[in-house]
Amino acid sequence: MNDAALYRLLTWASPAYPTGAFSYSHGLEWAVEAGSVRGVADLLGYTEAALARGGGWIDAVLFAQTWRAATIGGPDTHPQHGEWQELDECFELAGAFRGGAETALESRQQGAAFLQVTRRAWPHPLLDSFAKRWGERPIAHCAAVALACAAHGIAVRPALQAYLHAFAANLVSAGARLIPLGQSDAQIAIARLAPVIEAIVTHALQRPVDDLGTAVPLMELGSLLHETQYTRLFRS
Repeated sequence: MNDAALYRLLTWASPAYPTGAFSYSHGLEWAVEAGSVRGVADLLGYTEAALARGGGWIDAVLFAQTWRAATIGGPDTHPQHGEWQELDECFELAGAFRGGAETALESRQQGAAFLQVTRRAWPHPLLDSFAKRWGERPIAHCAAVALACAAHGIAVRPALQAYLHAFAANLVSAGARLIPLGQSDAQIAIARLAPVIEAIVTHALQRPVDDLGTAVPLMELGSLLHETQYTRLFRS
């Protein structure tokens, strides 16, 4: 990547980017309440499961597919009017592929916020034309980020690596507040997740959409139970 592309990627993956990520825990708040996540080892297990077999895995595969659909003909070209079918299918699937209302809100709210802010701060005709066509339909966060990366010439592998790092870092940050953990333990967790994320990126770039699926029933159930949890800090 050139310096300009790296600058954009660092900005979009930053917790300071105003998507509201800090207000979501991906069901972790219920897991802490239920006593399933009590320390750094449990938090690592929860985050790895979300990345490898849960919402993070779905996002990773659909991120790669969306990026490719937005770069028909190569990384420096983009679909013309009338060539949007594959890209639209990626957005439709990404917008629907959540097990519960709160995780759907988590993805869609962040996706809409990301696209809105990015169009103003980092404008591009591809983002504007998509927003005009798509209207008020749900926008998954992973698809919105992938589209922006494709539009601004950011290669898919580092883009996906940054997206999954942000996904994991947000879960670790939520865990640090909920369990709670010290800052050193939180950073140790982030460091230990590095090879996990690298392996998921490699795997996701090779998998077709037909192979999509999740295998985290307790996490999905926890997310549903969180909807009626008595005391909540997070929206998911």
